Amino acid sequence: MNQIDLAGRVAIITGGARGIGYAIAERAAASGAALALWDMDAAKLAETKAMLEGKGATVSSHALDLTDQNAVDAAAAATLQHHGRCDILVNNAGITGGNAPTWDLPVAEWRRVIEVNLIAPYLVCRAVIPAMIASGYGRVVNIASVAGKEGNPNASHYSASKAGLIGLTKSLGKELATKGVLVNAIAPAAAKTDLFAQMTEAQIAYMLSKIPMGRFVETTEIAAMCCWLSSEDCSFATGAVFDVTGGRAVY
Repeated sequence: MNQIDLAGRVAIITGGARGIGYAIAERAAASGAALALWDMDAAKLAETKAMLEGKGATVSSHALDLTDQNAVDAAAAATLQHHGRCDILVNNAGITGGNAPTWDLPVAEWRRVIEVNLIAPYLVCRAVIPAMIASGYGRVVNIASVAGKEGNPNASHYSASKAGLIGLTKSLGKELATKGVLVNAIAPAAAKTDLFAQMTEAQIAYMLSKIPMGRFVETTEIAAMCCWLSSEDCSFATGAVFDVTGGRAVY
């Protein structure tokens, strides 16, 4: 594993208790970062915290609903009080919301996906970025999806939420370009995580058929890209979308 230098940095990772979030946390800790894991699953969060601490990581955990503005603001304050700073923010938490044609998707489910995948990252950025501006340094990485670039059929809510997250990334990148805070997104193809349980077999097969490399992305591959974007080595890229799709999207 190549070394990425995050020594002395503090990283907030949403949805850090499992899946892609856990892989990012593990790689960030191995790179020297202290971790603040934000997740709504308190039991899994405690388990993950203990697991990472067993590997020598410095970890704080914060159980919250990321769509609740007051809870997000409180978690940001608690994180800054505990760690004294925040250098890295990874907006990773997300849901797929199942699969169906747009006209058959329940309105409540459509709204919930937008709330979790787009409004929550906005709330987290709103709560965390001012501290980065004050310190003159920050790295924000938003975990989007190739669905946000191309629009997956039978997943209009998920595709729209990730397209919105890409738009948020571009706007924030320009707003913060002279403040020492860089904002980028990763648009991966599907990885085998717990989210697959929310999808139909047909949807999973469709996604696999679109990947020229003929396999799903590994969570560790997304983590490696995320940690590089979180480092000082990433110094002249902001508002960009980094493709990790095995050749599916080459733009």
